[in-house]
Amino acid sequence: MESSSSCSSTAADLPQESFLQRTLELLPSTQSLKLTAEEALPVAVVAIQRYLSEPTDGQHQEQHLDSYSYDVTITDGVWRAKCFLHPSLNHLVHRNTLRTGTDISIRQCSFVYNERRLGHGYICIEKLGFSAEMSSVLPRINNISSLPLLVKHGMEGSLVLQSDVPLQVSRKHYLSLWNNDDPEGDMWISGSASSDPVLDVSKVTLLSTLESSFRVSWKPLPLLVKIIHKSRLRYYGKFGLKIDYPYQTYFEVADQSGTMSLVLWNELCPEYYQRMNVGAVLYLQNYTLKQSYSNRSRPQMDHHRMKNFTSVEICLNPRNPAAVITVVSQKSVLPQWGLPEVSYQFTTRSELEKMSNGSACDVIGLVTFVGRVERVRSKGNKAPEKYWTYRWVHAVDGTSDRPFILELFSSSQPEIFNQICPMTYLVCTQMRVCQVEGSLPYLTSSCETEIFITGYHKGQPYVSDPRVKSFIQWTKTLKDNVVLQKTAVGGHYCYPPPPQRFSQSTTDTSGQIPLVAVSDLKRELESLQYREHKKLAIQGEITAVRYTKSPKTTEEGTAVPNEPEHGASDTHKDPAQPNAEDCLMSPSSDRSKPSSRKRRNQFSCASTPAKRTLHHKNAKEREEEEEEESASAYEEVQQEQQECQDSWESRSWSKQRAEISEHLQQGGLHQDSISRRFTFDEKSALLLWSNLQPTRWTPGTAADALPHVPCLGHYQLTVLGINKQIAVDAAFLPVVRSDDPRAVGRSQDPHDNSTLCCLSSGFLCPLDSTDRDRELTLHESEEILATAGELENTHVVCVLDLCQLGGDKVEILINKVYRVTDVTLD
Repeated sequence: MESSSSCSSTAADLPQESFLQRTLELLPSTQSLKLTAEEALPVAVVAIQRYLSEPTDGQHQEQHLDSYSYDVTITDGVWRAKCFLHPSLNHLVHRNTLRTGTDISIRQCSFVYNERRLGHGYICIEKLGFSAEMSSVLPRINNISSLPLLVKHGMEGSLVLQSDVPLQVSRKHYLSLWNNDDPEGDMWISGSASSDPVLDVSKVTLLSTLESSFRVSWKPLPLLVKIIHKSRLRYYGKFGLKIDYPYQTYFEVADQSGTMSLVLWNELCPEYYQRMNVGAVLYLQNYTLKQSYSNRSRPQMDHHRMKNFTSVEICLNPRNPAAVITVVSQKSVLPQWGLPEVSYQFTTRSELEKMSNGSACDVIGLVTFVGRVERVRSKGNKAPEKYWTYRWVHAVDGTSDRPFILELFSSSQPEIFNQICPMTYLVCTQMRVCQVEGSLPYLTSSCETEIFITGYHKGQPYVSDPRVKSFIQWTKTLKDNVVLQKTAVGGHYCYPPPPQRFSQSTTDTSGQIPLVAVSDLKRELESLQYREHKKLAIQGEITAVRYTKSPKTTEEGTAVPNEPEHGASDTHKDPAQPNAEDCLMSPSSDRSKPSSRKRRNQFSCASTPAKRTLHHKNAKEREEEEEEESASAYEEVQQEQQECQDSWESRSWSKQRAEISEHLQQGGLHQDSISRRFTFDEKSALLLWSNLQPTRWTPGTAADALPHVPCLGHYQLTVLGINKQIAVDAAFLPVVRSDDPRAVGRSQDPHDNSTLCCLSSGFLCPLDSTDRDRELTLHESEEILATAGELENTHVVCVLDLCQLGGDKVEILINKVYRVTDVTLD
């Protein structure tokens, strides 16, 4: 009998038993091309790839159409298979519940033929369940790429099925999983300049002549220019746009006559973007000119002391006409060409306070703190929705006892952005100064910012800059073990701190913190996607405060009996949004049982290992372990109640609690909320932990590579909305040490450590400068909460930091609390 499956390479030596192969063989023989399995063997997720959806006419009418589609590559250890994820399951990717490196079980799938193209089809995953947090399949695999790719018999000749391109054939390329700015996939060509042809530089024209040539019929003469600035990529794809590679990026180029903008379009971006670097020399032919686009950002170039030609810009197009681009190797560049040197404007930390707001500078520093990568939704962007990725970094340069505070957005350099870690030398170009009233200034990246770290400095034009050389000399005086004691990675971090007074203007809302109703806060929490950060404010009363040393934990990824499956048949749910109950209630929570709400998820410091391995135990062992776990949980609760009585409640809270319509209890401190000390031994694990979930699984990326950090003393607060209908829990982790990254730049005006003063300032006074392991103690908490009576019936505005940490983990932290007397209305 002829097999209905095949592969892209020989599989003669492979075991015959394969779940994926058997599934593909059975699918075509079913009447509906659909299979359902109650008990499915686990398969591992090794890649999740995103691209712009191709909606049908009917889908255009749907209110919640997802802008993007996902291809998921899975393996059973014998074969690899690239499958299409049904759109109803996309929310599992949005919240990083479905992620690389874990096992899933396919409960329902179908085979989809492309009706408009012969010889093209794929498996569509329609329902799935989750297995253990740690994969049982991947440890057996040494090299994923060595496994053959499973393709239906008769479709082996399809280049689409064999290539790194989407299964939806109308799309030609993948996007980065978490933003639209980073290059993604094999199509992006990197490397040095191509072999140099013979260049006829006798007929080149100067940039100064192009302005006068604009709007005149002329045949463009070749240009010989040097790149002095480079922007990040811009993806402008949208529904209905008939462009295969909708990318654009611009450069500032210069010759002896001055500077001008150059724009690279569409499929030329994958071919040339990573080869056209600052300092590279270009020989350009078949370019066009057009009037400059005035609404885009531009680098500040006064320091170049060259004439800027801003009325027109050079366009390099893939066709009509097809531009000819030659990247000249450095060894072939001749001095007689008269091309200018790349110039920089490095600023030291001691000079930063004197710089005006919005001015540009370049900086170099030794990294001491690297925050986790977070995402923020682009404002005013409808469909397709767009996210920016960013992280906070501290770096010192020896000219001040204060570090540079850097807000680094993705610069289309993922290989560098994801490798920033303490103890590396960091260079950032074209940063913008942000002066903050009452706090230290910080620098934020611009569209033209480029970043470089140790390992990427060689050959960069700035290496000969005097200030760079001075910085290198200073670093030679440092001792690694001393600097390491002042380093940190990850955890919650937000800058700048909220202003001293909360303001709300009806005319100018730019820059102010949105004040939302508590009912809107629930919707905001439900809509959060993985690592998305939002800062919001709510008004109400603080009705309860409790001191605890237990971060909130979830048991995501655990294998439990009767595990609910996620699938396409759940048509009553919005496929683009997580289910409200799934998001707002922990697995062990139950609104109808108030006593159970306060158990393990609030008191346990880590998920119970026994529960993660239930699927490996027989029924008797499982029953015994559950009994032991239940007894242990009861003992923990009793012990906490005896040892941690440090709490306060308003006199009316017990009655109000029974009358409120909803209590949002997912807010708390998680393991991911706490920064960790950097060590070289844990460098790889710390990078993996602080970065976003990778698109592809690689060996050595185990989820539990880092041990749990010690539980820090903090407060769990309950805020009752101003209309007393909905309450929300949030954590407050005060700054207690001067070497805490969150202490940098924060106003440290003395206060009396009363409850409201601590909530307002965010720190204990004074900050400890000697004990690196210092935390809020029970004794200190008792003294602070002795003044909590001032919260009784006090109308406050609470600034909250929200972040979706993946799965069911949602971080809700109190950033600042205002009395209504500290509010300004315009």
